Amino acid sequence: MKIVDLLRKESINLNGEVHSKKETIDQMVDLMAAGGNIADVDAYREGVYKREEEGTTGIGEGIAIPHAKTDAVKAPGLAAMAVKEGVDYDSLDGEPVHLIFLIAAPNTEDNVHLEVLSRLSMLLMDDGFRENLMSAGTKEEFLGYIDAAEKEKFPEESKEQKENDKEDKKGYRILAVTACPTGIAHTYMAAESLENKAQEMGYTIKVETNGSGGDKNVLTADEIAGCDCIIIAADKDVKMARFDGKPVIITKVANGISKAEELITEAMSGKAPIYHSKGTDEASVSQDGEGLGRKIYKSLMNGVSHMLPFVIGGGILIALSFLVDSANAGAADFGSGTPLALFFHTVGNTAFGMMFPILAGYIAMAIADRPALMPGIVGGLLAKAGTSVSLPEDQWVSSGFFGALIAGFVAGCLMVLIKKLLDKLPKSLEGTKPVLLYPFLGILAMGAIMIFLVNPPVGAFNTWLNDMLAGMGESSKILLGAVLGGMMSIDFGGPFNKAAYVFGTAAIASGQIDIMAAVMIGGMTPPIGIALATTFFKKRFTKSEKQTTVTNYIMGLSFITEGAIPFAASDPLRIIPPCVAGSAVAGALSMAFGCGSRAPHGGIFVIGIVENAPMFLLALAIGAGVTMAGIILLKKPLPVEKQ
Repeated sequence: MKIVDLLRKESINLNGEVHSKKETIDQMVDLMAAGGNIADVDAYREGVYKREEEGTTGIGEGIAIPHAKTDAVKAPGLAAMAVKEGVDYDSLDGEPVHLIFLIAAPNTEDNVHLEVLSRLSMLLMDDGFRENLMSAGTKEEFLGYIDAAEKEKFPEESKEQKENDKEDKKGYRILAVTACPTGIAHTYMAAESLENKAQEMGYTIKVETNGSGGDKNVLTADEIAGCDCIIIAADKDVKMARFDGKPVIITKVANGISKAEELITEAMSGKAPIYHSKGTDEASVSQDGEGLGRKIYKSLMNGVSHMLPFVIGGGILIALSFLVDSANAGAADFGSGTPLALFFHTVGNTAFGMMFPILAGYIAMAIADRPALMPGIVGGLLAKAGTSVSLPEDQWVSSGFFGALIAGFVAGCLMVLIKKLLDKLPKSLEGTKPVLLYPFLGILAMGAIMIFLVNPPVGAFNTWLNDMLAGMGESSKILLGAVLGGMMSIDFGGPFNKAAYVFGTAAIASGQIDIMAAVMIGGMTPPIGIALATTFFKKRFTKSEKQTTVTNYIMGLSFITEGAIPFAASDPLRIIPPCVAGSAVAGALSMAFGCGSRAPHGGIFVIGIVENAPMFLLALAIGAGVTMAGIILLKKPLPVEKQ
């Protein structure tokens, strides 16, 4: 769709005189209305302002391209204005705007505004083209410069090509998949960042999210076939075989949040590597040259992401059983002394007990695909049972969480070895591998490894660790709480955060509920501290940052630490240290006050089953206050124009 076909003379002003952004938008809307494209001028004007609130359309270099897609538009259209003296438009580069193009798009599936935005952006990158438009003396001359530039920029266009382009644009130029271990915050923040940046850059994009509630916005075969490039921003495995033969960029989910522009630029450069599938559906999203540590972390997080629903659901049900049975506190059957408490306790324990086999199974699967799931689950069950052929049953020692971790990695590596050994068998036996040989050899080997090699030493280590934690003095526990709380804020959902959280959930299984409370309060503190800072010290934050205040309160109270990520990414030296300090203080105070949580998640929504809840809330308030104070001390007030 050519620019000159959308831009009417009635919608062009070569001598604009405006003095503010609002005045500029109002005059541009009036110009658009003069072209006859708008059914409801006020509704369209509201749409333009609403889009502007999401982020400025002043893209820099003296250019602004406001736009709105709304039912108020009868047909696609453009309006243009040249402002010789320039106008302050809150541009990304802070410079005045001299050339404004307004886009009107009907609310259809065609995304005409993105088409036009992309085309305009490409043309306006040429300094000479912009100078020609600013110097045009008549509207005919203005349109002539645009027509000439389009013919030069798109020489291959013909009537047939236009029809093909129209069909192609029904798809997406860029596809993406975002996935984080927990599937809660990072997954959707990366998706939003990629979508917003692609729209800003004028490219169509569709993002599939592999979240905790399942895969959403799933990419279709036709979309994959028609796209230019695919971005995989994930910290766990995603289905990769479908992308065979397509240009694919593989990166961390954090880069999808903080480096969206770089990823999109690389995707559209034509230099992305071609992905070649190994034939498995759940292929690893490894990058060339990826370090061993990164591969281990991703395998671990694959196990953790599948384990968490069992831990959270089961843990909360167990905690509810104690809440319901609170009248029986001190009784031998506390937690199962009433029918309802017994119900919660039975179901919760069943679900919670699945954490070890699920963790081990999915770690193994991340290493060696589906055949490794079975020996991994068996290894996790043996780690939980603590089976030993050399001791009577009443003396079995469980290797617990650490045993399940070892089982997962051992099962994965073991299945890689078994698959290599069985590759030498005749092809006629290929069908027996998944149904006979893999299960038999995998279970046999894992059983021997867990019973004779893993359970005895790791079980002894667990016994020592539990005894040490139980015997810790008050000062030692306070230090542990400070360390775990601080770890929750070092990387806001990254390896340190996950390590502390996994340690906390494992501690619940051994009865150390004070550790889980310190971990949870450490993760709740950063978003709340930041929200307090944006509430009471507004002059230190931009308009877009202040708009996240309510969201951060909600995320912090819900124990979703990732609400702090946008602030940490934009100003790490002034945000991360106060967050770590506040979380460490909150974790230490939680331990000092004797708080405990049998629920591994939920934040304020499980406060009714948190031990010593009033002091837990006090510790949270103090920790958030420390974070706020640190941020205020480090961040200076912004200039008025940036607030």
